[in-house]
Amino acid sequence: MLSILRRAIVQQSRGFATNHIAVDGLTGAVGNTPLIYLRTLSEQTGSKIYGKAEFQNPGGSIKDRAAVGIVLDAEEKGRIKPGGTIVEGTAGNTGIGLAHVCRARGYKCVIFMPNTQSQEKIDLLSMLGAEVHPVPAVPYENPLNYNHQAKEYAEKLENAIWTDQFDNTANAYAHYVSTGPEIWEQTKGDIDGFVCSTGTGGTLAGVGKYLKEKSPKTQIWLADPPGSVLYKYVSSGGKLIERGGSSITEGIGQGRVTNNLGIFVNDLSGALHISDEKSISMVYQLLDSEGLYLGASSALNVVAAVELAQKLGKGSKVVTVLCDGAYRYQSRLFSKKWLESKGLGDAIPESLRKYAVLD
Repeated sequence: MLSILRRAIVQQSRGFATNHIAVDGLTGAVGNTPLIYLRTLSEQTGSKIYGKAEFQNPGGSIKDRAAVGIVLDAEEKGRIKPGGTIVEGTAGNTGIGLAHVCRARGYKCVIFMPNTQSQEKIDLLSMLGAEVHPVPAVPYENPLNYNHQAKEYAEKLENAIWTDQFDNTANAYAHYVSTGPEIWEQTKGDIDGFVCSTGTGGTLAGVGKYLKEKSPKTQIWLADPPGSVLYKYVSSGGKLIERGGSSITEGIGQGRVTNNLGIFVNDLSGALHISDEKSISMVYQLLDSEGLYLGASSALNVVAAVELAQKLGKGSKVVTVLCDGAYRYQSRLFSKKWLESKGLGDAIPESLRKYAVLD
């Protein structure tokens, strides 16, 4: 993976210069996103809260980093040859990132995803040239889970790989050599806490590992939505429980400890459980007070950052990631009818209901 590391270092060295040319094409444009100071929330807590603007990646989300890292790793190991097929099971954003990378590097892209995902994501994948297979949403233990179907499909093809984003640790490594160093550089090494939710575990493990190596005092926390087992796993000291319940957030929460998360899970400082009500409220608060049009997982991360800042005390500096924008979920997040169908109509602050313009 040394060449991935070299690429990451080259990307870091470009900083935010507007005259930079991404000589590697789209893959060279991934990363080095701004760190946004969340002014209103920082003033309310007496802390400094920052969000890393991952929605500014070329494919529109933090998953571009994993997509680039995994594909480059497969190329370097000789697992995929020119003109081959890349297959993944994904809740959306990793698939979108992979579809972009496949178009840029000449591969066919095939995506298996739960049929519970937003239509915006499915349409975008198709427009990017990916072959999309929506399948029933069933637990990982079920052989019909979208990940298992993706693996079986890839195994039947010549010159094809299943990228295995959940357990392929090239995912976490991509964040270890890019996202983590960027945050460290942007905060000038002055960071008290980092918190984010996890689906594959790549971001949390990669960033957490890097920051802990640089500063053992920095606390790394996991944020978890309803329906995920990870909050209780971390809080109980490692006891897995049966998964139950669900969340309106997409692409986060987990019923097991993935290989990516396993790299760092025992070094976590703690975990926070964030309700859907809090996430929805924050979607609207961020739009109103910060001008940020973000998805529910980003909003959940910001809720967690606020709660962590309160735990660490006034003057603390906390960073989270703003995973993607709301445009991939707008038909749900800004629909009064849809929110009410999920029992979340009252989660929107009264003064902000003017933004729920869809019926």
